[in-house]
Amino acid sequence: MTKPSLPELLHAAVAAVGGTERPGQVAMAEAVAQAVDDGTHLLVQAGTGTGKSLGYLVPALAHGDRVVVATATLALQRQLVERDLPRTVDALHPLLRRRPEFAMLKGRSNYLCLHRIHEGVPQEEEDGLFDPFEAAAPTSKLGQDLLRLRDWSDETETGDRDDLTPGVSDRAWGQVSVSSRECLGATKCAYGAECFAEAARERAKLAEVVVTNHALLAIDAIEGAPVLPQHEMLIVDEAHELVSRVTGVATGELTPGQVNRAVRRAAKLVDEKAADQLQTAAEGFEKLMELALPGRLQEVPEDLAYALMALRDAARTVITALGGNRDRSAQDEDAVRKQAMAAVENVHAVAERIANGSEYDVVWYERHDRFGASLRVAPLSVSGLLREKLFADRSVVLTSATLKLGGDFNGVGASLGLAPEGVEGEDLPLWKGIDVGSPFDYPKQGILYVARHLATPGREGSRTDMMDELAELIEAAGGRTLGLFSSMRAAQAAAEELRGRLDKPVLLQGEDTLGELIKTFAADAETCLFGTLSLWQGVDVPGPNCQLVVMDRIPFPRPDDPLMSARQKAVEEAGGNGFMAVAATHAALLMAQGAGRLVRATGDRGVVAVLDPRLANARYGSFLRASLPDFWYTTDRNQVRRSLAAIDQAAKAGA
Repeated sequence: MTKPSLPELLHAAVAAVGGTERPGQVAMAEAVAQAVDDGTHLLVQAGTGTGKSLGYLVPALAHGDRVVVATATLALQRQLVERDLPRTVDALHPLLRRRPEFAMLKGRSNYLCLHRIHEGVPQEEEDGLFDPFEAAAPTSKLGQDLLRLRDWSDETETGDRDDLTPGVSDRAWGQVSVSSRECLGATKCAYGAECFAEAARERAKLAEVVVTNHALLAIDAIEGAPVLPQHEMLIVDEAHELVSRVTGVATGELTPGQVNRAVRRAAKLVDEKAADQLQTAAEGFEKLMELALPGRLQEVPEDLAYALMALRDAARTVITALGGNRDRSAQDEDAVRKQAMAAVENVHAVAERIANGSEYDVVWYERHDRFGASLRVAPLSVSGLLREKLFADRSVVLTSATLKLGGDFNGVGASLGLAPEGVEGEDLPLWKGIDVGSPFDYPKQGILYVARHLATPGREGSRTDMMDELAELIEAAGGRTLGLFSSMRAAQAAAEELRGRLDKPVLLQGEDTLGELIKTFAADAETCLFGTLSLWQGVDVPGPNCQLVVMDRIPFPRPDDPLMSARQKAVEEAGGNGFMAVAATHAALLMAQGAGRLVRATGDRGVVAVLDPRLANARYGSFLRASLPDFWYTTDRNQVRRSLAAIDQAAKAGA
């Protein structure tokens, strides 16, 4: 029997999911297949509606080697495992004459821990464990959640938190899960043979397609101990998120509360001298943190360096003592010891990292109204790490609706550790970028309107002219507005102001769960939804109820953001343009994601309005506009109001 061709396979898969084959999807599938055959790397920009999941799944399954697919969001992970993969495998089975297995793999803390369920949780004040199920009042929300979790542990086949509906609070889940550092290990745990996390790993080892998330991919790359099974091909979906997720995993933090918890957990398990040493170091650190002012530390001050070295040395002493001492009076003493060890090892690792003061790290203080001060450390860049760990020994495909910024892939490529496209060298991964377009006719379906007549937004202060403009646009659109704001304060101020001015419902992020807010917004044409960052990427409302997407200003990073400003400065010191490489690229990515909320289906019509004149007037404006979908562009406020009113009338007529 002849091997089925890629177009045949793609056709069968598209028919199975009830989709329509698109030229962009075909081009993407062919490029992915070519990259895997050649052992090279590929960046693919595939606009909304292209059907990019099948564009990479079909060639990956056809190739036959194990593939890891890493996504940023839970929603896409679930879509792949529950919808796209089962249908695609069923459709390709007769043609491939094999049925590829697939599995989902997440970090250990996403799975229920049977040891915690049956033996209890290590407690901090006394030796031993306590039973959270007995301790929590059954009438309290926590108590009800815990009882439900205990019942669920007897029914669930996966133990995966995301399979529990309705969900439970982080606090309740924390009582029944462990991090990888706290885990006893399958061989030492009485429940190792039934462990949900171990079962998920075993399923992944046997699967041809393993679906995971960016965070686990980062842990696999950074920590050296492989979490993912060996694979020949890596596909990174929502790849525009990868750098920030990897940075998050590589960021360390120390707070007085966290250090004191480590002291309490370890104190009863080691001799008095070791416990006192850690307690004294913790007190010294806490005193310093009371005086900490937010901002970057260009160099670690002498008093902080002494406090960190004291913490590091005391933590090392406790780790040694924990390794040697055995206190058999503690019930299930291994679990208590393991949790204490995990807490102290984390303090040791972060204190040592900051005290060592690497030129490749950025250190800063942060202050939170609720949590007090924290000391944080993050890598100045993750590009070297990604180049070394991501692109070695396998073919990598990175895809997203927004990878081409300012007209090419080089900006995103540089953040991933790649040389400009076409540049070859001994240690430089060979890659190419393709833009397979979108099935949407952006110039006909959407308008990009820049309110050129408004005053340039300042750091703080009210923007009366912006509020007037926003109110007029919403009135013209008949509601139907998604407001994307650069800060929560700006979103709250706009919601407060417009609730007083308009007779349209205005929903605000934070006043209900994101899922409920989006559901309400999608159900009512007159409703507006205002919010900040997570709305820029998480809203999918096709149809007439989202016809105006408003951005209050260009979302540059805050000038006092320690990590972004350090990255910008590093580019400048290397002779590059720091503002364009860091701030403008960050803004372009967010704006492209935000503008992508408007057109989600072939029948959608509407306006993306940017209430920041710099997009029209500033030199970098053309770079930002080139990163957005190719909408019809105008700065004519009257034209835009007429268009919105016409779109509103058409939607009402069609309702």
